Amino acid sequence: MSTHAPITPTEGADRLALRELVDAYAHCADRRDARGQMALFTEDTRFVVYMDARDLKPTQELHGRQSLAPVFDALNAYTATTHFNGQSTVALDGDRASGVTYCLAHHVTEAEGGSRTLMTASIRYLDTMVKHEGAWLFAERLLMVDWTDTRPSQP
Repeated sequence: MSTHAPITPTEGADRLALRELVDAYAHCADRRDARGQMALFTEDTRFVVYMDARDLKPTQELHGRQSLAPVFDALNAYTATTHFNGQSTVALDGDRASGVTYCLAHHVTEAEGGSRTLMTASIRYLDTMVKHEGAWLFAERLLMVDWTDTRPSQP
């Protein structure tokens, strides 16, 4: 087991704010709050999606906060989603931070006849965050899909 150096009140507050940033992203996604989700990013953000984390070529690369709207709006294709954040690490460096967060994202679709499908994706978010005017924001977010599983689901 590792031992930790004492954490200053400022570092503790920053670590809590960073975890709240990560969790706010998932909350906004599941509530279909695209505007709220976009507000968590810097104006000049970079958002990169790797639908297969083993592939070095990204599936999608977006630049700028406004370019995120269609990606976040695409969640409306699902009947319901639940993004469950797991372990997370963060390294602070003044007003910058980097981190990795693991997430199990559950996506439910429903066909006209009422049949449902559940797609679960194991995601790693590789993040660079900056403190801007006292608030932490994503400056860069790499979304790495490690695996997916799709199966029928009960209503």
